[in-house]
Amino acid sequence: MKAVAQEHPMGCAVACVASLLGTSYTKALGLFADKTAAVSRGYYCADICRALSQRGRDYAWRKAAPSDRARAGDIVFVSPSRRYPAGHFLLKTSRGWMNPWVNFPRITPAKAGFERGLPGRAAWVISPCT
Repeated sequence: MKAVAQEHPMGCAVACVASLLGTSYTKALGLFADKTAAVSRGYYCADICRALSQRGRDYAWRKAAPSDRARAGDIVFVSPSRRYPAGHFLLKTSRGWMNPWVNFPRITPAKAGFERGLPGRAAWVISPCT
């Protein structure tokens, strides 16, 4: 999977969807009902699942448990922290965690990259339905 940088302050979910689907940030944003949320409030797990379903991907979300082991293709929301005050979505890949804003808080430009570990405490997990 290719790392995709978020292009809006609250667009981490969009970038994760883009990376997962192998498409651009702009095309992935088109899958979300409320395009303005990428600038203002961000997205919820249900929004991500609906966006993925438009491309034939059946995903469901659940509260993260301490025993969870992320698999490639999972999108994880980390709780708000000092590093990510609003929380942050990341995508688990075979290369590690695709972080759509690895150089936070700089947004000009935001850069995407891969990290070995999850940079925070997992709060929600969005996984493919089996």
